[in-house]
Amino acid sequence: MEHTPSGNAPNYHAAMNPDILLDVRNLSVSFDTGEQSLCAVDDVSFSVPRGKCVGIVGESGCGKSVTAMSLVRLLPRPAGRVTEGRVLFDGEDLLSVRSRRLREIRGGRIGVIFQEPMNALNPVHKIGDQIAETLMLHKGMSADAAWKEAINLLNYVRIPDPEARVEDYPMSLSGGMRQRIVIAIALACRPELIIADEPTTALDVTVQQQILALLRELREELGASSLLITHDLGVIAQNCDKVCVMYAGRIVESADVHSLFTSPRHAYTKALLASMPRLDYPRKTHLPTIPGQVPPIRDYVPGCRFCQRMGRKGVTLHKRPPYLEVEPGHFVEACPVCSTL
Repeated sequence: MEHTPSGNAPNYHAAMNPDILLDVRNLSVSFDTGEQSLCAVDDVSFSVPRGKCVGIVGESGCGKSVTAMSLVRLLPRPAGRVTEGRVLFDGEDLLSVRSRRLREIRGGRIGVIFQEPMNALNPVHKIGDQIAETLMLHKGMSADAAWKEAINLLNYVRIPDPEARVEDYPMSLSGGMRQRIVIAIALACRPELIIADEPTTALDVTVQQQILALLRELREELGASSLLITHDLGVIAQNCDKVCVMYAGRIVESADVHSLFTSPRHAYTKALLASMPRLDYPRKTHLPTIPGQVPPIRDYVPGCRFCQRMGRKGVTLHKRPPYLEVEPGHFVEACPVCSTL
């Protein structure tokens, strides 16, 4: 049954572990093509503890960004819709709250850093106006006070000469500077949760490290939790406390970062780790690659989708493997071919 929040929907609150800020339960997301409904995110569950960083990692097309945007109801409408599940933020179901309440939380208590800053920023408005708008909307500041706070925020995210930069338009800034502007907007209201969707996409390596270091510092200063979406396991290792490995719309493994890197249990996780360059590799070593590619959504099988990719035949393609806890806090989709239990 489609999950359709409405103005008359009840404002659900659920009992939660007080140490958990965000609890995603059995989330499924579909897209209507006009001919059929395609399930892009399939029964996904995870949680983000207070003050911690959780990463979702996987190749492009695995459903990471769709998952992130569905949490704050930013899916493209009318095609995209949440069909099942709950998204509990501090006990409050974001999929059921009224639109007005959602707008208070999104941008106020939850900050979103979008994947491509040039798409997230309005090219015809000054940087200062775009930051000030968030402050006036969520904090009720006057225009003058919001403008001054915009300057403070630019200084906060390490942008030089912020008094001049607030007068600039996005097109006059570099990619790294634009990403810092997006971060400033996301952090304007000192959110409790930061959702960062590929925050270093299309940036050179040096700027990537600067942005990631900035996010770590700001998270520590604010005491905020964060959900980091990326395809880079190196970024996960440096920044996250816990990681969820996503493949073909499902989380196939989740664990704390140390356990996942030292004792991966799913074949897809092992293949991702094997494809990372290592300092102890001989020069000109060919990195291992994963054969094939992530299948299109319309071709997903009910069973193990990594078996599907590897061209395996048989029963594993027809029934979804159970998601089991193989050691405390370490879960894996228990395909008998792809997983070691």
